[in-house]
Amino acid sequence: MEFGIIEILIIITGIIFGVVYWSTLAHNHWKNLGVPGPKPIPLIGNMGPLLFGQMSFVDTCHKMYMEWKKEPYFGIFSAHVPVLIVTDMNLIRQILIKDFHIFPSRGVVLNDYDPLSHNLFNIYGHKWKVLRSKITPGFTIGKIKHMIKSMTECAGRFENYLFNQVGKGKVLECSSLAGKYTMDATIACAFGVNITSIYEDDNQFEVIAKQLFKASIWNLMKQMISVAAPGLYKFLGLRILSEEQSNFFINFIKQTMELRERENVVRDDIIDILIDMKKNQQDFDFESTDSFLASQAFVLFVAGYEAPSSTISFALYELALAPKVQDKVRTEIFEVLKTHNGQLSYEAINEMEYLKMVIYETLRRNPPGPLMVRKAAQDYKLPGSNVILPAATLISIPTYSIHHDEKYFPNPEFFEPERFKADRKPSMAYLPFSDGPKSCMGVKIAIYLSALGLISVLKNFRVSPSKFLEIPYKIKKTGFILSASGGVNLKFEPIMDVN
Repeated sequence: MEFGIIEILIIITGIIFGVVYWSTLAHNHWKNLGVPGPKPIPLIGNMGPLLFGQMSFVDTCHKMYMEWKKEPYFGIFSAHVPVLIVTDMNLIRQILIKDFHIFPSRGVVLNDYDPLSHNLFNIYGHKWKVLRSKITPGFTIGKIKHMIKSMTECAGRFENYLFNQVGKGKVLECSSLAGKYTMDATIACAFGVNITSIYEDDNQFEVIAKQLFKASIWNLMKQMISVAAPGLYKFLGLRILSEEQSNFFINFIKQTMELRERENVVRDDIIDILIDMKKNQQDFDFESTDSFLASQAFVLFVAGYEAPSSTISFALYELALAPKVQDKVRTEIFEVLKTHNGQLSYEAINEMEYLKMVIYETLRRNPPGPLMVRKAAQDYKLPGSNVILPAATLISIPTYSIHHDEKYFPNPEFFEPERFKADRKPSMAYLPFSDGPKSCMGVKIAIYLSALGLISVLKNFRVSPSKFLEIPYKIKKTGFILSASGGVNLKFEPIMDVN
């Protein structure tokens, strides 16, 4: 049976009409529940500015937040998928802490063919609870004190690298620089292995990290498909990393564990925890395969690399634009080091109160994760309302927007470290590392890594804006992680009288 041009056009028109009609019906979801929110566009939902390349993901969400923040919550659509944006502090506390058991998942797709997806960040329920209890002891104060030596050694190499780079040209891109330092420090602290990505351009760990956080249309689409259409994500066989990269990381962890056992080496770190889990398989009611254990190391590798490197680069950006703040924190660094005979230690870093304020304020203005997502495991009645959210509803907490809301942080676009004196931190409005049972357990390590990286720079160099620096920076349009589209390009001037 053959079709003419007119018949084909009728069929195509009918298909388009059917899809648009289906999308329109799906977009009645929030209206039917009595939840306010911006009007969606058929097929696209409320993500038009993002999909058409007009605005970044962060800016798209922030624009809607500013229009609807007077509501305790509002509903949007990512394509056809309904997402509830929560703005009320009491409701955020309820979701993250009190009703955590109802929102245990981040809505991330778990695939058997992608073993590294089964990590502590993504999994939930019983398996998450067991793993969390096993891995948490690796982040005690005692363990962190033990890690400081490795961190300072990596910071020393970072300083030498910086001096060499300044000798070649005084303008440096801080994001890639900080990433090299945090890469080496994370591998050393978590896995007890010394690598030198800081001196290499093609280190495999750095290649993996850059691939993960690369701001590209493809990575952006993968992220959106994983949330909006998890079935399609699985059907297409999409993965966190390529099979080759996944196998590299799994084999690295496996070989490191085998070497420890063969040489009877004990470092009291994450690798030792994984070895203990493998030896005591009888303690679990699920299988701890080599790939499953490696996936737990993988999430620590990712978190240890990205959050501190982002914090360091954005802190240097903020300090370059606020020279008086930069001078104040540098003075504190010199004064504390003088009382400790020039030696960096756990105790010395803890005495640098203003430096920590700078880090906290940097994380407020530039949170690495600008949005938190939770998925309802069952129907949920929103407190104080008649709205009942169906099971599997996605909840989003707009961290970036809350951090930039003058209701919680007066003059939010002004960099003011003094906001974070002990008695001035607002409850639940500051969420760079989430809160509740699923908050980041490596937050203290991230702070110390960030502090040491900043100390390495500020005690040796004065940073200032270069002609290549975009002020204010624009957020990359194709990234889910907060990053500057033009990079953080600063001038580094050596401080000669460091003593």
